[in-house]
Amino acid sequence: MKLRRIMSKRTAARSLLNPLGGRTAQSDGLGALIRRLPPPLVALAILGAAAGAPAQDAKTLNLRSLAATCANCHGTAGKPVANSAVPGLAGIPAVYMVEQMKAFKAGTRTATVMHQLAKGYSDAQIDQLAAYFAAQPK
Repeated sequence: MKLRRIMSKRTAARSLLNPLGGRTAQSDGLGALIRRLPPPLVALAILGAAAGAPAQDAKTLNLRSLAATCANCHGTAGKPVANSAVPGLAGIPAVYMVEQMKAFKAGTRTATVMHQLAKGYSDAQIDQLAAYFAAQPK
């Protein structure tokens, strides 16, 4: 009996302190909505959201990190600093970039550092980089 009196006093104090009756903006958010949905529907939503996203995100992140290796010289997203002697890569046709990278890799095109850097890329990575930079706006 004593416990009920203590609990009712706490409830009364909370209602005086919080006119929303214990509800806050945080408790009325997404969590409250999810709690009202049937559990099987919540499980399906979570599985559906997680099914295809990580593979696509991993590919995208891998490609962006690969392209970031060019940023020190060629600028972020292939756009160099104004008046730079280094050419921009954004918007260059993919076929042209593949040819140039393979020429650097084979040593048939001279450069200060590109012939050394190009040797570190596989042909598949060169193709990916070419496609990425070709898709970037100039």
